[in-house]
Amino acid sequence: MKNSSHSNIESLSSAINSVLSTFRPPSSLTVSEWAEKHRIMSPETCAEPGKYSYHRAPYQKGIMDAFSDPQVETVVVMTSAQIGKTTIIENIIGYFISQDPSSILVIQPKIDMAEEFSKDRLTPLLRDTHCLRGKVKDARIRDSGNKILHKIFQGGNIAIIGANSPASLSARPVRILLCDEVDKYPASAGVEGDPIDLALKRTTTFWNRKIGMFSTPTMKGLSRIELAYESSDKRKYYVPCPHCKHYQILMWGQVKWEKENSKNIWYECSNCREKIYDKDKPKMLQHGEWRAEERFEGIAGFWLNELYSPWVSFRSIQLRFFQAKKTTETLKVFINTSLGETYEEGGEVVDYDTLFRRREKYGTKIPAGAAVLTAGVDVQDDRLEIEVVAWGKGEESWSIDWRAFHGNPEQPAVWNQLDEYLNQIWEHESGAKLRIAATCIDSGAHTRAVYNFVKPRETRRVFAVKGSNQAGMPIVGRPTMSNIAKVKLFPVGTDTAKDTLFARLKIEDFGPGYMHFPHSYEEEYFKQLTAEKVVTKFHKGFPRREYVKIRARNDVIDERVYAMAALAILNPNIDKILDKLKSQSEKENAENKENIEEADIEITKEKALKPVIKKTFGFYNRKNWVRGKNWVRGF
Repeated sequence: MKNSSHSNIESLSSAINSVLSTFRPPSSLTVSEWAEKHRIMSPETCAEPGKYSYHRAPYQKGIMDAFSDPQVETVVVMTSAQIGKTTIIENIIGYFISQDPSSILVIQPKIDMAEEFSKDRLTPLLRDTHCLRGKVKDARIRDSGNKILHKIFQGGNIAIIGANSPASLSARPVRILLCDEVDKYPASAGVEGDPIDLALKRTTTFWNRKIGMFSTPTMKGLSRIELAYESSDKRKYYVPCPHCKHYQILMWGQVKWEKENSKNIWYECSNCREKIYDKDKPKMLQHGEWRAEERFEGIAGFWLNELYSPWVSFRSIQLRFFQAKKTTETLKVFINTSLGETYEEGGEVVDYDTLFRRREKYGTKIPAGAAVLTAGVDVQDDRLEIEVVAWGKGEESWSIDWRAFHGNPEQPAVWNQLDEYLNQIWEHESGAKLRIAATCIDSGAHTRAVYNFVKPRETRRVFAVKGSNQAGMPIVGRPTMSNIAKVKLFPVGTDTAKDTLFARLKIEDFGPGYMHFPHSYEEEYFKQLTAEKVVTKFHKGFPRREYVKIRARNDVIDERVYAMAALAILNPNIDKILDKLKSQSEKENAENKENIEEADIEITKEKALKPVIKKTFGFYNRKNWVRGKNWVRGF
């Protein structure tokens, strides 16, 4: 009985201590000090596993310590890739679990990304950092409170959700809110509204709340992280020149190289113009410091680009730039993810006359650089319009044919014309015969007629599509069959496709993304192709890019978008097809050469035999004899 009482007293005492521990003031350690003392980097999450240290990337210290600064409520981090952003987020999570138990919410752009973060980043953090072991119970224990997206620990919990889940965003109150890659969040979580606003409402009851926003930026004027950074004190990391000691921020414009030898690359000091090399960067970073450009009012903003990264050389960034500058699309990605800057459109309107004057004469055959043909069909009340496009490496394209089939789409005659056209054979410069490999037809108008046409022809890759201007949607999404005709209906991200189209129209050099047009195309085609421009409009207080018409007709844009969608559905191996066409052409050329050589031999023989036959028989008449295995088979 005595032992039982003693045991009960111990259990009660342990429970009381457990409860009281949640009211203890947080440790005097800062986030960076905690990470230096306790954090162990896991082998599956980094190239340098073992004890964490910010000394190779000292700029991380200022970002982390803003989360343990009582004067800071919101931290905004606008960065490039390769600066250790995810490691910073992990350290913040580990600090609050270990030193200042709280309710924590981590928001990823999508639910599947939330699951990946939990499995690939949070689980190794809890497993390998010694002071966190046992804080969260093993998931194999029943009622442990440890699930993939929700984990409970003494004094707090952590939930990881997707920004596209309105139910998760409006669930329970949280003190620590960490929003990752906010520029990839949808404009609205379902019909509930902006996901960040929904999440912020969950922190309002906490006087000591901490809000973190992290992201690489996207389009200027639309970027969430840029807007948040502009509202902060706008800190930048200044580093001293190893020659003149002048403090400066690292900018891509100061990276220089020799024209004759691009491998000889350096950073030019903005003050003394001396050359700074990769070997100088570690010392510069160690003596760097964060400097704010605006007055601090509770929001600490941090900006960094890839030039600061100790894991990335000037040369590797330069090589990515050489690849990226080939197309507007890849250059945009470089500016966002390497330079940590928003991308600003160079111009809103593409000049149709410039495109009209650059037409080419590439004959009636499919050009040698093209491998496959796709078609896009737009349905109007009195006609069907189609464009056939040939595609090569890097989606370099050649417009092949643009025409209309006039007639009522509710009558079979016009569809019969289209069917006959789609069945025709096209000759390739290699000598090969090509057919249209995939066709997309707009089902927005005369929907039933479109479904009736495509259903028996899906095996020929003739598909129905429906456009959507949802931001961030891929050019082609997964098909559904929930329509009345049970046909495969592919959603097409029209804004994404138009972004790609208008970016490619600005490419001036032959190669990836370049658009070729034949001399037979009329001026009207180019007027329609450039009949839209992108503008920024505000919806419920939030900016949104939209394409608006600047001319009456824009059918060609839709046809080209659907041809692009057909290519995306087809997803061909262009290199393999081109190799096959080349091999086939070489084989045919060799056979033709052999036939020509044999014919030449026969002609030579005949010329040699002519005087002999004439001398022997007294005459020579080619029509009266037939050649065989012997000299003369018969007369």
